Order: sequence, then structure tokens, then C-alpha cells
Amino acid sequence: MSTIKDADDSIAYNELVKEQLIYMDHHATTPCATGVVEAMHPYFSETFGNAASRFHTQGKRARDAVEFARQEIASFIGANPREIIFTSGATESLNIALQGLARASAKPGHFVSTEIEHPAVLDTLRALEVQGHRTTLVPVTRDGLVSAKAVSAAIESDTIAVCVIGASNEIGTIQPLAEISEACRRANVPLISDTTQWVGNVEFDVQHLGVDFATISAHKMYGPKGIGCLYVRNTRPAIALSGLIHGGGHERGLRSGTLNVPAIVGFREAVRIASLEMEEAQKHTAELRDHLFALLSEQIAGVHLNGTMTDRLPNNLNISIEGVEGRRLMEHLPTIALSTGSACSSAETEPSHVIRALGFGTARAVTALRFGLGRKTTLSEVNEVARRVSQACDQIRG
Repeated sequence: MSTIKDADDSIAYNELVKEQLIYMDHHATTPCATGVVEAMHPYFSETFGNAASRFHTQGKRARDAVEFARQEIASFIGANPREIIFTSGATESLNIALQGLARASAKPGHFVSTEIEHPAVLDTLRALEVQGHRTTLVPVTRDGLVSAKAVSAAIESDTIAVCVIGASNEIGTIQPLAEISEACRRANVPLISDTTQWVGNVEFDVQHLGVDFATISAHKMYGPKGIGCLYVRNTRPAIALSGLIHGGGHERGLRSGTLNVPAIVGFREAVRIASLEMEEAQKHTAELRDHLFALLSEQIAGVHLNGTMTDRLPNNLNISIEGVEGRRLMEHLPTIALSTGSACSSAETEPSHVIRALGFGTARAVTALRFGLGRKTTLSEVNEVARRVSQACDQIRG
């Protein structure tokens, strides 16, 4: 039954949708590039074979597509194709690395990580602690950077692995992985890195950086959701790693199950597009990011940058606005896609653990706001976002 309230809500909604929708949450996910969707299409209903079916044409075609994708993705990060393990994304990849190393260990041991890791790392480490393992979380500077010296000091005689996020999904800081990997090599301890936000946005080479494990999610780089990979360095002797999913021995025994061929093809195409557009995208997003920060700083009192602006993803801006709670601000901006932290911890009511780790206190964390710009973000959108955020702050502050 229709009511006056229903009519009022309908009018309010109609007025709302007239406002320009602006997406600035590219750290949470990105839209599929047109070329990605087109590349995937034939593998749903034409070349639909199982890549594990070796003895008929449909299976061989699917397998060829998978292996071609494996080669292209490996080349993009400076790896060997055999070092690429397809997964559903970074969360699964991190679990394979962390839990796989723990299971392969003869007895409970020690892990070193940082205070600004993604929940996929921190939650997995907590689960491993229940099993008897120990964890040391290395602090970060107020700029959000991890010191290789601090990592080295935290390594113990029974340390199984070090896990350091390559580029923060919240504050965008890029860690000195080459220095950290050198410290790990001296201690003969493997280095795991969550490089999900890094790959596809900034040049990434596993040989130069020296990581032993690295994660990629296609949907963070204009590819499909539900597909990613784990880079596992091929060493002699091989790093002892136990698979988590059994049943067929797919992906070198580390991740059994029928491969998602359309998504893998889409992943490959996203990598191809990134290789062509990444340099220009870096310049584009960095310029717009800096412009946005300047506008917000000019138009709103009490704006503070979270994380260094030097070693930072080009498309990331994370600020705190004095006296304006991030969640409340977002309620005033329903047509702008923003975030107060990691999309993977959106069910949490606590303020960002990453911002708190910078040492500024809870108030700074509660007022944090993350902007994730994209390849298609425009100057007019940036100007409009700054205007609306400023207007909303004035309304909240009264």
C-alpha cells in the first residue's frame, strides 16, 4: 500500500539519481575493461572445454588459452610461467602461502609481518597462532613505511616467513621490498608480499624486488573478479609448501580444481592492456590525485594526509578531516563511491587499523577517507568531488 512516506522517499530517490555518479573506489575494485569482456566471451559458450581434458580439441584449446595467459602474466612481472599458480584472487593466494608454509613446517614456528597488513594476512596469522605459531608485527613510521632494519631485527631462529604488504590498499604507501628481501635472504627466510594494489598500477618485477611469493587479483587492474594468481619463486631446493585444496593435483598440486578459463583469459587481457596503458595511467592519476588533495586542502579546514606522498601509489589519496567522521561523511555523499578503509573489512565497526598504526590516535583513524582514482577519472569529476566533500563537511560541522 502506498503511503506519504513512500512518495517522499521516491521523490528523494529521483532527485538523488539526477546527481552525477562518481566512482573513486578503485582500490576496492575496478570496472572490467571493454577488451577484457570481449576476450572472455568465446570461452563461455564456444571454447568451453575443461583445461584438464587433454585428449580432445575443446580441452586442448582451453589448455592452450590457460598456458598462453600464464606466459603473458609471468612475463609482465618478470617471472617464469611455472612460477604462476592461478587462484581465485589475493586472499586465497595469501592463505596458500602462509598456511602452506606453516603446514610444511615440522613444528609450530614464527612469522614476521607488519601492523598495516590486509585482513587476509592478519586474520590468517591469527588462525595460525591458534595452531601454536607465533607472530611479530613490525611497526611502521608515521609516513606508513616499513624499515628493512626493523624486519631484520624481528626475524628469529625459527621464523618460517616474513610477510610485508607491497603497496597499502588504504594509504597507498609502497614499501622498500628490495631492501626487505635482502634482509630476508641473509636470514634464509622467504618473503611473502601482498602486491595486489601494486601490480598493474606501477612497474613490478619479481627479480628486481627479490620476493619469493607475490599476489595478484585481476579485478584490481580492470580484469574480472574471482581470478588471480600466486607467484611462487622456483628455487633449488624448492621452498617447502603444502597445498590447501586437494583433488586432482592441478596447479602443481597447490590448488586443485577446474580452472576458470574465461576469467583467466580476461586476466591475461587485463595484463596486456596494463602493459600498454600503465605509464600514461600513472601520470594521469597522479596529476589528478595531487589536484584533488590541493582542492580539499584549500576548501576544507583541518585536512591531513595519511601516508607519505613520495613512495605512494599514483592513484591513492587518504586523508583525515578534523571533526568529520568518515562514515558520517560518506552518508552525505551517496553518489560518490569512496571508502573509509579496506573493502574487505567493511563489516568491522572499528576505525582503520592501518591509520591507527601510523601513531596519530583513534581520532585520526575515525576521520579517515580514501580516494581511489582510476584510468577514466576526469578533471571535472575531481573538481565535483572536492566541491561535494567540502559542502558535506560544512553541513556536518554546522
